[in-house]
Amino acid sequence: MLVAQSSSFDPGLLFRLVDVAGVVANGFLGGALARRMGFDLIGFLVLGMSSGLAGGALRDMLLGAGPAVVLTDPAYLTGAMLAATTAYVLDIRGRFAGRILTLVDMLAVGCWSATGAAKALGMGLGWLPALFLGTVTAVGGGIARDVLVGRVPTIFGGNPLYASVAVVGSAQMTLLATFGHHQIGMATAIVSCAALGLLARRRGWVLPAAAERPAVSRRPWRKRGSSGRSP
Repeated sequence: MLVAQSSSFDPGLLFRLVDVAGVVANGFLGGALARRMGFDLIGFLVLGMSSGLAGGALRDMLLGAGPAVVLTDPAYLTGAMLAATTAYVLDIRGRFAGRILTLVDMLAVGCWSATGAAKALGMGLGWLPALFLGTVTAVGGGIARDVLVGRVPTIFGGNPLYASVAVVGSAQMTLLATFGHHQIGMATAIVSCAALGLLARRRGWVLPAAAERPAVSRRPWRKRGSSGRSP
């Protein structure tokens, strides 16, 4: 008797699709920044590819999982290069383009927070390392992008929520994956990060900075008089 074998979605393929989507999105964002900075084609490629590959490379380096997948899988380098080239060809400026780039940025955060947490869990790590790896993966591309153009990374404050959005996405992926819902976890992380990131930009939500303490005035020491007491 023949038994029909049910087909199941390959989780490895899902991971690769979402991970490469994050690479393409960040590569495009790097190219968009290169246009604002007035870079040439080489500048577009360097900034776009660094932005697109940094998060995944940092993740794999921290995990000690051998050569970074961004170097062993041609889809990653190709995707980042094509995204940067597309940003070079297209004139992506203006108010509407800014909104699209914000959406792309938040979708990239969602993709990489999900894959970072998923890969940490797949390596047998606990929930806290998964949360950390998801966040680091998600913000790595943005940090590389900002550092290469000589500006303070966006995640370090004074800007709408960014790293906090990655923490939320990583937490959702970690929680749902723990119960075996990897596909739902990835979808939830991506959608939630996009929605929360856009809402934070629209409402101007920022984390509070450290409170500045008033300067302490110190009176200079006075010389003691001949009696041994201060005057």
